[in-house]
Amino acid sequence: MREIITLVCGECKRKNYTTTKNKKNTKERIELTKYCKWDRKQTAHKEEK
Repeated sequence: MREIITLVCGECKRKNYTTTKNKKNTKERIELTKYCKWDRKQTAHKEEK
């Protein structure tokens, strides 16, 4: 049931991370705070469409 998703930086719009999520339990898009090496700071990363 787990699906691989890509996380996109909210500021620079680059695809930085991949992770998995359970589609059955989490139907909405996830947003995590992760480190962006291009911005050199922690930014909000959202699930790609």
